[in-house]
Amino acid sequence: MSSDNISTIYTQPYPQVERTFKKEYLENCFQDLHLIKPTCFVFMSDEELLEINIGSLNHDYYTDVITFDYSNDEDVSHNEVCISVDRIIENANISNVSFENELHRICIHGLLHLAGCKDDTKEAKAEMTSLENHYLDLHCST
Repeated sequence: MSSDNISTIYTQPYPQVERTFKKEYLENCFQDLHLIKPTCFVFMSDEELLEINIGSLNHDYYTDVITFDYSNDEDVSHNEVCISVDRIIENANISNVSFENELHRICIHGLLHLAGCKDDTKEAKAEMTSLENHYLDLHCST
């Protein structure tokens, strides 16, 4: 198994992410989902992701993750999953889970979008959550 499928970019220092991010967990998910094009996780602030949300999707609200699927674009070398570290912290507190658990849930969420999973209906959201839990249990148990 290649370990070149998952990479990270940090728009600023995020020691908590750097300390808890488990690339090997996501490599396993990547393989299980039969993804082909490498994926880069870009960690940023709420404000940075809000700018992307407004500019790319015309949505003027905070979000935890935006996935850019470039699988069919030969000019782009990797897919991108942009993640708000601020949202991970808040979501973990609200859900009463560890930062590490929420970090990997959001990363898996992005990979599931790249695998074609949707979350645009109540039923699809439930299925997405079920798949997130499956991959967290399978690969991210700490």
